[in-house]
Amino acid sequence: MLYGRNDEQARISSLLAAARDRGRSGALLLRGEAGIGKSALLAEAAALLPADGPPHVLRVTGVEAESGIAYAGLTQLLWPVRDRLEALPAPQAAALRSALGGPGAASADRGSTDPASTDPASTDPGSAGAGRDRFTTGLAVLTLLADLPDGNGPALVLVDDAQWLDTATADALLFAARRLAVEGVVILFAARDDAFTGTGLPELRLDRLGRGDAERLLAVRELPPTVRGRVIREAAGNPLALQELGAVGTGTAHGSDPLPVADRVLASFRMQIGHLPESTRLMLLIAAAEGRGHMPTMLNAGRSMGVGLDDLQEAERVRLVNVTGRSIAFRHPLIRAASYHGAVTAQRVAVHRALADTATDPDCRARHRASAAMAPDEDVAADVEDAAERARAHKGYATAAALYRQAADLTPAPGARAARLGTAASMVLQAGRLDEAEDLAVQAEKLTTAPAELARLARVHATVEYERGDPRAASRMMVDHAAEAAPADRAAMLRTGAVYGWTSGELPAVLRAAELLPEDRTIRGLALLANGDDTRGIPVLNDLVTETREASSSGRGAGRGVGVGDRVRGAQVALIIGADEAALELAAAEVAYSRRHGLIGALPHVLQTLAQAQIAAGRHADAEAAVAEAIALARDTGRPHREGRLGAVLARPAAIEGDETRLRELIAKTPPPGDGLAASALALLDLGLGRYDDALRRLEELANGHQRHSTACVTAAPDQVEAAVRSGQLQLARTVFARFRTWAEAGGQSWALAVSLRCEALLTDDEEPYARAVQLHERSTRPFERARTELLYGEWLRRARRRSDARTPLRSAAEIFERLRAAPWLERTRAELRATGESGPAVPTAPDLLDRLTPQELQVVRLAASGTSSREIAAQLFLSPRTVEYHLYKAYPKLGISSRKELANLALEPA
Repeated sequence: MLYGRNDEQARISSLLAAARDRGRSGALLLRGEAGIGKSALLAEAAALLPADGPPHVLRVTGVEAESGIAYAGLTQLLWPVRDRLEALPAPQAAALRSALGGPGAASADRGSTDPASTDPASTDPGSAGAGRDRFTTGLAVLTLLADLPDGNGPALVLVDDAQWLDTATADALLFAARRLAVEGVVILFAARDDAFTGTGLPELRLDRLGRGDAERLLAVRELPPTVRGRVIREAAGNPLALQELGAVGTGTAHGSDPLPVADRVLASFRMQIGHLPESTRLMLLIAAAEGRGHMPTMLNAGRSMGVGLDDLQEAERVRLVNVTGRSIAFRHPLIRAASYHGAVTAQRVAVHRALADTATDPDCRARHRASAAMAPDEDVAADVEDAAERARAHKGYATAAALYRQAADLTPAPGARAARLGTAASMVLQAGRLDEAEDLAVQAEKLTTAPAELARLARVHATVEYERGDPRAASRMMVDHAAEAAPADRAAMLRTGAVYGWTSGELPAVLRAAELLPEDRTIRGLALLANGDDTRGIPVLNDLVTETREASSSGRGAGRGVGVGDRVRGAQVALIIGADEAALELAAAEVAYSRRHGLIGALPHVLQTLAQAQIAAGRHADAEAAVAEAIALARDTGRPHREGRLGAVLARPAAIEGDETRLRELIAKTPPPGDGLAASALALLDLGLGRYDDALRRLEELANGHQRHSTACVTAAPDQVEAAVRSGQLQLARTVFARFRTWAEAGGQSWALAVSLRCEALLTDDEEPYARAVQLHERSTRPFERARTELLYGEWLRRARRRSDARTPLRSAAEIFERLRAAPWLERTRAELRATGESGPAVPTAPDLLDRLTPQELQVVRLAASGTSSREIAAQLFLSPRTVEYHLYKAYPKLGISSRKELANLALEPA
């Protein structure tokens, strides 16, 4: 029975009831000091589920000794249900087989897997293992757990001592926990106060027991009142302290400055261990140093030191350890700590050496050799580095980073130590921990003067600066150090530095990159644009986009038509030059590829590019869905700092809709280089609301600032022309128009040529440019720009007293503005229609069914309508199949249908 935990038990019971009765999933992190009762609550939760039937309860306990072995915890958790892997989608099954077959999974007490499944995923995009990233394992865990519940009740996952989970396991479980919805799965984590932080999960902190509950817990001890009072006082409401101090009948601290509660319990355990025979204490130390409870390893080491299993009998009798089957477990982690830290250093070193000498698992051997090392040792460091490489092969980047740090600490030579610290920094960066990556890079820089190594560290610093919101500094770092980089890194650094420089306005870095790598067309094209040479620069980039598009569609190169990153780069370049169709095609293809191969970590960036292309095409609902998914994935993959950059993409739709409150909320979170995007969106809002002077002021500031070259500034030039004309500044309008016309003619995009003609018509007040612009718009993208041209043309026709002619373009404009929810522009168009003599209320357009759906419902419905199964949709959207079915169930009534078959009869594709 648990005392003083009624509220906590009720909270857990409600989670399980919701999972059982309504299929609702949930996750909860129990937090508290050692001995506060976290494990007892987990045990109580398990007791609430039926003991018979399928494995409804899965358990894992973090083991400090295994925290450096990638997926050791996941192997422990999923081993009872490993037979279910074959039912997973292929990329997920491959990722999970690799994880369960990775380091630490081959322990004799856990069996083994097919050795072929442990091969690291190839970096060749055309290989069968291509695309797997560390988050694919988390998705596989989510899918597997979602399949566990059945008619007999929910599935319960219990994660104890989460602070000692290996990071790869923690990442996978947290990814799954954050994306739970309606699977009937409950995950309970338990962790110490000061660890396992930043999870994003709801938390429940366990308080110490009150005196009444402490009295009831001690009642079975039948202690004298004076002793009972002293135990209660010194235990301070900690249940474990009450039990252990009550067992010995007295406290362990004296004086006015008592030890913390955990230290008192630790001292109590040390006292109990100190009363044991010497051989028992040695065997306990071997068990504590081994850490995993793996009996064969401990017995082999014990045999070499003259002790064995029989020597544990006395420790078993006093309930310090439990020996079951082929494992040994300490009753509480503090007992292990008391045994290990209570021994003298020389004895601990001897035990680790014995464990290393008898270990069969290379990771365990490396760990014990490292623990036994009393000084830097290159041979030991190399062993630890090998363990790090095994972790990296299984996408356990944070685990690999920790091992590389340990290898660095053991490395005698400063240069080699710097190299290992640099690799650790790169690994930590891939795990999303910016501060730690920067700290490691700084440490490494103090140990080396090698140019190539310093360039590699500069790349780490640059990436950190970019993620933090300073792309200009990032650009300079990349380009300035690229010349000293290893040949394999030089081109990538220059290309990345040039792109950072272009997006942030650090144009000298773009030009310097072009000097260092003139043969790279991306860099050369951007440099020409940075110099104002659109006539030469845009064709260079246009050829690059065309070739990338052809390679992508034909399937040439690297097994998927293009090399790694080429398609995303092509889409971004297409956005820069206004090639909307190419941008949309390439971005959509890369999103599909990333979904198919489980590239979850890359998707936020790819979805951002897709959303930008969708907005240009007038597909605002699709863009909102893409951004919502990107933000959710960024959070789930430990990169919440990207949210502001992703949300800023939606600034333009908010401006089009005239939603000033939402627009300002979005741009308030926007880091650089989003300032150009923010300024152009605010100016467009001003223009739509008739605040022409404000719009012109913003756009002049943008055109005169460091973002003057940017796509946001160039494509806002027509807004500047219109604002200048309406403000009576015709000379400024002509200057801006001339610049935009050169850009439009160099690119040859129909929409841009049409908008250029619209600007010409505004300046000349002639009909012919309007008429030609409307014709060009009919075969171009950007419906919003088409509607604006039609509005201006309709206004011109109405002023020319050709009211009947004016109605045709005005009605078309009104239809587009209504579909885009462009309220200010729609009101202005309707006013013009009324001025033409259009009588009665405007004829409403058919309601867009998709506007009724949430972003995720929209994604699910679109895929379901194409014939994709719920399981395939789940794999693509990184959800569980049950969540997909839930979204369909919620969407059907909104669409006025009742089944999946009826989706085919609806107009669900974008206009």
